[in-house]
Amino acid sequence: MTINLDLLIPEILVGSLAFIILGLDLFLKSKYKEYIAYIAATGLILVLIFSIIPIWNTKANIYGDILVLDGYAIFFKAFFLTFGAVLILSSKNYVGNNFSYIAEYYSIVIFTILAMMFMVSSAEILTAYISLELLSFSLYVLVAFNRFNNRANEASIKYILLGAFSSAILLYGVSQIYGHLGTTNLVQIQQALSMNSEMSLGLIIGFSMFIVGFLFKIGIVPFHMWVPDVYEGSATPVTAYLAVLVKVAIVALFIRVLVVGLMPIAQDWQLILIGFSIVTMVVGNVVALIQSNIKRLLAYSSIGHAGYILLGVAAIGTLDQKGLILVDFSRLIVNGIILHLVSYSLASIAIFLCIDIIFGNSEEEQIDSMKGLHDRSPLMSLLITASLISLGGLPIFAGFTSKFYLFNSIGTQISLWYVGIAIITSLISLYYYLYVIRKIYIDTNKDKTVINLPILTKGILVFLLFALIFIGIYPNILMEFIYHASESLL
Repeated sequence: MTINLDLLIPEILVGSLAFIILGLDLFLKSKYKEYIAYIAATGLILVLIFSIIPIWNTKANIYGDILVLDGYAIFFKAFFLTFGAVLILSSKNYVGNNFSYIAEYYSIVIFTILAMMFMVSSAEILTAYISLELLSFSLYVLVAFNRFNNRANEASIKYILLGAFSSAILLYGVSQIYGHLGTTNLVQIQQALSMNSEMSLGLIIGFSMFIVGFLFKIGIVPFHMWVPDVYEGSATPVTAYLAVLVKVAIVALFIRVLVVGLMPIAQDWQLILIGFSIVTMVVGNVVALIQSNIKRLLAYSSIGHAGYILLGVAAIGTLDQKGLILVDFSRLIVNGIILHLVSYSLASIAIFLCIDIIFGNSEEEQIDSMKGLHDRSPLMSLLITASLISLGGLPIFAGFTSKFYLFNSIGTQISLWYVGIAIITSLISLYYYLYVIRKIYIDTNKDKTVINLPILTKGILVFLLFALIFIGIYPNILMEFIYHASESLL
């Protein structure tokens, strides 16, 4: 077995960065600890520039096919490093004002990024599970990081219990798959399934529990019960992290598992995923209508978007009459899913950053408290509006382009009726998005205190606004990178 450590340099550097951040805490005086966020974010960007870009066109297997390095994995590693740096910088003020252990917080965040990088490179399901557990254990700590907050403690307990339950289900599925097929390698699983005309009951149970474990992690109905409570109870930067990077990482891993390992039984899991996606789209968007807490509203909105993404994932499994994957159409769908993940991430980060600034560590977080925000901060009002419109799928923002691309590609693979349901639920979502916008611009508030924003925060807000508009109008540059990722996967 040949081991090429050069291909693991990005992971080695990210892991080293986490320990460096912890070490700095021992030597830096209290007044200098606010710079730890800049060091962490700069470190991630340097890893991106000097270790990810040089291996952009590399394709190789590592450690005897335990890990794979291809365009798909490299794209998402670049995604995690970039958005991780943005989230660290955007959470700087909150963390500095509310947490005592700043270095520990950022080091745990970096460890989660390391786990995500291993997840998207996993070429066998046991490695994927171990990486997922590294991510989960770090998240349990992050959710409860504000340990003197009762809501954070409650959210952490719920997240640990349900997360452990879903991990147990997933691991039992892995054990069943290994017991019946004798392998956990995705390519070998695909070969074994191709040779077996019928699956045994134990294998059906194994794959079912394996997929259900993933649906738990993504927050698909009816496995979504943890999402609203955890989003509401967590510190706002942690909520943003859960809603963006964590969701993207699990979806990216799920797509690789289905495409590389489970495609021979696509006809068995496609209709199941379509059913889950429809229920998720409907429940997520309908229940969001009655929410009064902005973080719970965004939690159900996130569930609805998970439904759109799952519908796209299900459409990847469409096979021709000979039982072969329709590569060109499936590549279009993967492109649509990735583009939607990027647009959803930009809008979600923008909204959560604004919520963090508006409410701080307050437990109010009510939509009514956002009345007259345009008088207090025109920039944040504009960004929240642009982000909500983007999530709703209206021009000229990134969400319109990504939804159009995703729904169009799904329509070429499976029934247009499913796309119709997705469009109707998107129209439902516009109601509660516009409700928030109405509070910001039409309703008045006695409090006219202007919200002063630091230079760094203003810069991040302007960057996110520009990215939402630029990708919505001119997505070609981003699509070149996405094409590279999907082509290597399929």
